Amino acid sequence: MLHQVPEIEPLEAILPDEPLLMMGAGPVPIPARVAAANGIVINHLGDTMARIIEQMKAMSRYVFQTESRHILGVAGPGSAAMEMAVINLVDPGTRVLTVNNGFFSSRLGEMARRAGGDVVEMDAGVASAADETAVAEAIRAHRPRVLTIVQGETSSTVFNHALPAICRAAAEADCLVVCDAVCTLSTMPLEMDDWGVDVVITGGQKGLSSIPGVSLIAFSDRAWQVIEGRERSLTHWCLDARLAHQFWYNKSYHYTAPVSGILALHEALRLVCQETLPRRFDRHLRCSRALQAGIEGLGLKLYIDGPSRLNSVVGIHLPEGLAQTDLMQHISQHHGVEISGAFGANIVRIGQMGEQCRSHHLFRTLHALGTSVRELGLKVDVPTGVAALELALSSHKPSFA
Repeated sequence: MLHQVPEIEPLEAILPDEPLLMMGAGPVPIPARVAAANGIVINHLGDTMARIIEQMKAMSRYVFQTESRHILGVAGPGSAAMEMAVINLVDPGTRVLTVNNGFFSSRLGEMARRAGGDVVEMDAGVASAADETAVAEAIRAHRPRVLTIVQGETSSTVFNHALPAICRAAAEADCLVVCDAVCTLSTMPLEMDDWGVDVVITGGQKGLSSIPGVSLIAFSDRAWQVIEGRERSLTHWCLDARLAHQFWYNKSYHYTAPVSGILALHEALRLVCQETLPRRFDRHLRCSRALQAGIEGLGLKLYIDGPSRLNSVVGIHLPEGLAQTDLMQHISQHHGVEISGAFGANIVRIGQMGEQCRSHHLFRTLHALGTSVRELGLKVDVPTGVAALELALSSHKPSFA
């Protein structure tokens, strides 16, 4: 006997009348060309797909700043790319040093534990960047084979600005560096080859302004030698880098590729290349610093101080008596703007990644933030905040020639 057909509302009855402006920690708004590409389906093993893959690899080498011939797509979120990095480099008993600034850096350590790694977790704190001297001392003390670190810890809005120095210390100890750049790739400099990063992970849905669920990972030659030399068979099929390599470089079947997502990511990468990295970095810097000036103009306090502050996701202390859930619900329901809460601290986070970094988005978001805080009974200075935002935008001097 068949079960009764359920009564299901159509999407238009569930979604808001007007799309929400996505200004949280991801996913972010996507350009029209990316959205259009995501509506196309092609043969995942045909000649057209092969041409698209070749172009994606060329564009990715530019965006990752690498000459690596081991760049792979991953049919999954940034966390799937993280797991691909870990399970292909960490054998049972492999010593792993995890630099922990929060939720996502801790996740890398947990993945390494599940792979059987001997994980040493270095608590770098959630309010400041990892200290390069302390990390170098931990490398000397524990002699890890793999070090995991997040360039921009989305959860705590901390920027690990000492990444180049940490990579140098790791290289001296013959330690591979796995870096999560999900919220930073294409929003700020990351030079994979020059800095000596062995694995760079990113997702589509943040800095690249593509859809969630399709990711990229780049392995250095040094890391790939470890993968090629692996004798054991992985328990994972989809995340086996050697099998994925056959599809991305030898046109061999691995699994049915997410063709629509790959086409969307192709267009997102093309737009990055069209803009160029120097101009894109400058746009992100201009917008994020202006937003930060506007937030302080409102009378609110930024969560992270000084050079440890991440520009691509900005954390904001909430005044006493204001809960993040109340503010998030109010700004969404009354102003059509989505921002993010946080894991633990009573802060909210506003993203500055990809299409979020547009002046009209900043003015709408700052006004919605200030008005919502005021409507919830706390004192902020909305006109001063908007004026500070305007001044910071207009007085910015480009950093590229």
